[in-house]
Amino acid sequence: MPRGTTRKETAEILITIIERGYWTCWRPVSAKLCEDGGYEILGIMPAGEEWQFAPGKRVRCQEKRFADGSTRLVALALLTDGQ
Repeated sequence: MPRGTTRKETAEILITIIERGYWTCWRPVSAKLCEDGGYEILGIMPAGEEWQFAPGKRVRCQEKRFADGSTRLVALALLTDGQ
């Protein structure tokens, strides 16, 4: 990262909600940016929902372009220690 710039400490990422029929549903959640470039999921999972990744887990994210032309960070994979 160039000198004089800072990274945001938190970001909004999207996590897949499991068991929502034939289409993908996304839940926007807050996540803490980790030193390794991963994100730690913050907050509490609402009752009645099951997320692909639980709060407190570290995930790898990637930008995804949606049909409406917007681009958002999406959680793709669980990170373990050493990744």
